[in-house]
Amino acid sequence: MSPLAIPPGMPIRVVGDVHGDAGAFAYAAATDRFLIQLGDLVDYGPDSAEVLRLMFRLIDEGRGLFLLGNHDFKLARKLAGQHVRSDEPVAETVAQLDPELRARTLAEIRRAPAWLHHGAALFVHGGFHPAMLNGPAPPVELRHPDGPLSRALYGEPTGRIQPDGFPERSLGWIDRIPAGRVVYCGHDRRSNDGRPWRHTGMAGGEAVFLDTGAGKGGHLSWIDLPAP
Repeated sequence: MSPLAIPPGMPIRVVGDVHGDAGAFAYAAATDRFLIQLGDLVDYGPDSAEVLRLMFRLIDEGRGLFLLGNHDFKLARKLAGQHVRSDEPVAETVAQLDPELRARTLAEIRRAPAWLHHGAALFVHGGFHPAMLNGPAPPVELRHPDGPLSRALYGEPTGRIQPDGFPERSLGWIDRIPAGRVVYCGHDRRSNDGRPWRHTGMAGGEAVFLDTGAGKGGHLSWIDLPAP
């Protein structure tokens, strides 16, 4: 069985953005469930290197996988020698990685799926695109993403910049989730009570946001799903 496959009949733990919060991630990973992490393992928090080591142990043991997040994608481009916008979080992450961990990190991010189907659930980092219903995510290339891959990594930008300097993001994509489908995602910190935020769109589908600020002054959230 591929280490990136969800074992049949296994209950699942879906974990939101970790952002270097190794202690919280170790706690979340202490489970018999198969762990699906929704991307953005690295940056901001105190120990991105240990987060990566733990994630790779889960992969090696067939107990988990991670999806491609925008911060993971940027780290891979940086490790591959490509030019990325220089900012402090990715530079701090790179400084934590020894040569062996750098090589493993680049390899694992290159093969991380941008989205993943499991029954009625779709797991993705940033946001839903209808083309994702056509099948599994294609192999990711370390170049400027577009179409469904851009949506998977960054959500749906409005084209406006918020006062904090980050792009404003629309939630219009939720209205395009078909009835009966649930999209589990991170990226946007929408919760105002510290719990995963749920929203049902106009077409009847549901989005569940699990980013509750781990590594950025908040905490790590997860949801346990039963075996199908």
